[in-house]
Amino acid sequence: MSELILVLDEGTTSTRAMLFSAAGEPRGVAQAELTQHYPRPGWVEHDADEIWQRTLRCAGEMVERAGGAERIAAIGITNQRETVVAWDRQSGAPLARALVWQDRRTADACAALREAGHEDRVRERTGLLLDPYFSATKMRWLLDHRPAVAEAAAAGRLAFGTIESWLTFKLTGAHVSDAANASRTLLLPLAGPSWDESLCELFGVPHAALPEVTDSAGALGTTTLFGPAIPICGLAGDQQAATIGQGCLAPGETKATYGTGAFVLSNRGAALPRSDHRLLGTVLHQLGGERHYALEGSVFVAGSFVHWLRDSLGLIGSSAETEALARSVPDSGGVVVVPALSGMGAPHWRPEARGLIRGLSFATGKAHIVRAALQAMAHQTRDLAAAFAADGAAWRVLRIDGGMAANDWMAQDVADVTGLEVIRPHFVETTALGAAMLAAVGIGLHSTLEAAAAEMIGPRRHFHPRMSDDERAQRVAAWDAALASV
Repeated sequence: MSELILVLDEGTTSTRAMLFSAAGEPRGVAQAELTQHYPRPGWVEHDADEIWQRTLRCAGEMVERAGGAERIAAIGITNQRETVVAWDRQSGAPLARALVWQDRRTADACAALREAGHEDRVRERTGLLLDPYFSATKMRWLLDHRPAVAEAAAAGRLAFGTIESWLTFKLTGAHVSDAANASRTLLLPLAGPSWDESLCELFGVPHAALPEVTDSAGALGTTTLFGPAIPICGLAGDQQAATIGQGCLAPGETKATYGTGAFVLSNRGAALPRSDHRLLGTVLHQLGGERHYALEGSVFVAGSFVHWLRDSLGLIGSSAETEALARSVPDSGGVVVVPALSGMGAPHWRPEARGLIRGLSFATGKAHIVRAALQAMAHQTRDLAAAFAADGAAWRVLRIDGGMAANDWMAQDVADVTGLEVIRPHFVETTALGAAMLAAVGIGLHSTLEAAAAEMIGPRRHFHPRMSDDERAQRVAAWDAALASV
């Protein structure tokens, strides 16, 4: 049997396909950017057919690189979470643009549900809060505002799903969602095997339109689109996949991913995760019907703020410039950036908040603003660290990954501001690696995730805090003051 794993990694700003060996060695990558649609302030949409076509093209390139479909043992899929696709089961065509996880259009609907007293019940059952971030209110909005979606529901042809569900359907014809992704919808109880009828009723989402909830690894479908059949053997949302790819497989082990947003997950084992400080409980993975859980803090804007500095303000030509700019000045010159371009996530949960650049003067240059933007990543991480500690889940060390984590200056700043040892793998694309690990376990190349981690995860670099207590206190005070004015 071939030992190559094909991973489809469908993110917020791009989609790609990657080849891995059973030892975790990357053997190739193909990537394509995705069009971002912003029809109104706070609205973020994707074209689901574009996602599929560009993913298919990237996958085809990697199948060719592998030497044909017969050389690929299994496919793993990882994806931007909470984004909702509505499609026609019969034609397989999307019925509307996908509503992206960053989309805030259902803020009023969430506020109405909170005011009606539903949040405690929802949080108790799902581990989540009533926020537009999650999928259920997006599904209801599509039913209420896109006639084609409502017509398909009435005719029994509607399929709702998150991105892994959409891609698996297009590859195999099966309508499934793994428990990790399903736990991000507000419709799956953390302790329940499948969708909750009372939650479906609360949000007005037809149960019949939802996929079957499955394990994260195993025989999840088969595709023949590339020639000989290839099994789909791994599914996980991007943050769960990154947690696995970092080897955070024991309770207490914690990772932070700095991509479009920033996401911290701490493994909680088989214990149901509970928070009194507005963190989230989520399924980390489900194997053989048994679930492992994580406590999560989600920050909505991280790398996307750097892209905004590049694309909207023109302050930089590429993201790669940020490290040199940050090092070119001794400090931020009093500038503080709060990157709340699409509201604030954990632990604040303020969908109405908007971004802020504070402390500008005639002495301010672009390097100060860029440095302050990178500093915001450390401060957002520190806020999450305090919330985790208050919930009895203090971090001992922090493993980091994602595109922004390749920036040495930022990695050191996270260590300095949090006061923690920060560990970064040499291969920072751990989301794809985690999906490859799940697929390798699902097809039997490795017996367990622990065995896969021992074989597939490579060397790491360590960053130790070296900032003085006084400097840290000054930084934190300036950040807190900026937050108070947002």
